This record gives sequence, structure tokens and C-alpha cells, in this order.
Amino acid sequence: MRDLNFDLKRLEKAHNDGSHGTRKARSYALAQMANALHDLGFKGLRATGLKRKHAVALVREWKRQGRSIGTMKNRTAHLRWWAERIGRPGVVPSNGALGIDNREYVTNEDKSVVLDPEKLALVKDEHVVMALRLEAEFGLRREEAIKFTPSRDDRGDRIRLKGSTTKGGRPREIPVRNESQRRLLDEARRLAGGGALIPPDRNYKQQLKVYENRTREAGLYRMHGLRHHYAQTRYEEITGWKSPAAGGPRQRSLTGARRRIDGEARRTIARELGHDRPSVVSVYVGS
Repeated sequence: MRDLNFDLKRLEKAHNDGSHGTRKARSYALAQMANALHDLGFKGLRATGLKRKHAVALVREWKRQGRSIGTMKNRTAHLRWWAERIGRPGVVPSNGALGIDNREYVTNEDKSVVLDPEKLALVKDEHVVMALRLEAEFGLRREEAIKFTPSRDDRGDRIRLKGSTTKGGRPREIPVRNESQRRLLDEARRLAGGGALIPPDRNYKQQLKVYENRTREAGLYRMHGLRHHYAQTRYEEITGWKSPAAGGPRQRSLTGARRRIDGEARRTIARELGHDRPSVVSVYVGS
């Protein structure tokens, strides 16, 4: 193993932050960057020697390979994690300075999915069933739902997700708005006891495999669409009209008070879904 790859592995072990999915993606991205830097002629580089020229060279190579804007932004986020962990947060320039254009989050395609009760009844694992219901009721990501720990995360009038279980390591709160959600959380407490929605004899990786197998067997696909449905439902609750993706008025047609209400709805939904930019909400509710 090259020195840089070895250094980055040690850095990952020393700073094991973020969700399982985030850590896995980070590890893969850092290994790819180490290999790319070696191939670009930066042989003998150590993790603490990261400089601006290395970031510039990586972005130039990604562009040469035809990588998408989204991919480059994700990789530079991991590159900034590397820079921050070695105490040099300013060594990686902004995306604009690196020549990475802004990504457009514009779509009016309805990707929402409603949980089919008949198919849900075919899922042969009660922990998977509960995770799916939490995804639908609270817009949780799959990993967040599987790792949901009612005794810790249920705060009565809201749920609070720990940063170690969320994408990007950002803790967040989601309000409990109705009796259906409250009953579901009470059921989750009874099922999970003092732990997460993972049986005591399994770890997260094993339960994820069970989730994937049981949903596939039941004919449940595109479950990320449950988050889209949650976002569209919240948008209509807050604004009083349907979202553009669900057939409501386009964002550019709104004026005055309606435009302000639309903006507040998007900011609220972004917080509840765990995104730091309201613009991302356009993917879920349209624009």
C-alpha cells in the first residue's frame, strides 16, 4: 500500500465521523484520489502534505474524465474533510474557484412513492416493516430509519436524529405533527426496547441486507420515493396548495405573499430532510 493510501486509512480510523454510508463513500473517494494523485505524478505525497495544487490537479483530471458536476462536488466535499482533519481547512478552494459550476436542482417529475399496505404485509421482518413506515411518516433515509433508536430519538413532540446516523453527520429535528406519527413512534418503542430497529443478533450491515432482501421479495422498489412523498405532503400542509411536482403552480408564477410562503416551506422541508440548501428541495417538490 502506498504511503498516501495508508495515511488516509489511518485518518479515517482516527476520525470515524458520519453515518455508515457517508464513511463508506468517503473511504472509496479518498482511495480514488490517492491513486489519481500518484498517477498524476505526485509520488511520495503524504496526507499532511495536501496543497491547493493537488486539489486543482484532481478537478482538472475529473473534468478530463467527464465527471458530472454532482460527482465532482461530492468528491471535493471528501477532499475538504481530508484538509480539515489535517488542520488545513483553507487549502481546498471553493467550488467556484476550482471551476466547478453550480448544480441545477430543477425537476418537475413526480418521483413520490406511497407505501403500499398490501406489499408491506408481505415483508417478513417486523424491523424492516417499522423502518419503512418511519421512512414514509417522517421522510427518513433508509439508514436513518434502520438505526432509529426510539428511546433516544423520540422527544415527544419531535424526533431528534443523532449526527452519527445521518448523511453528512448533521443532527436534525423533525416535528411530530399528528396522531398517526405518535402511534407509530409508540409502536417503535415497544418493538425496539432500548435499542435501535436492529435485532440484537444483527449489526447494521446485516440488517441492511435483510432490508434489501425483504423489500425486493415483497415487490417494494424505489423506497427513496417515500421521502419525495413526505416532502410533497409537507409542502401542501405549509402552503395550502400542491407542489409543482404534484401538479401545483410553478414557483416562478408565484408572487407576493405566496412566493414568501413557498420560500418558507422549502426552507422548512430542507431542514426536515437534512439538506443544508433549500434549492435541493426542488428535486422533491418541483420548481
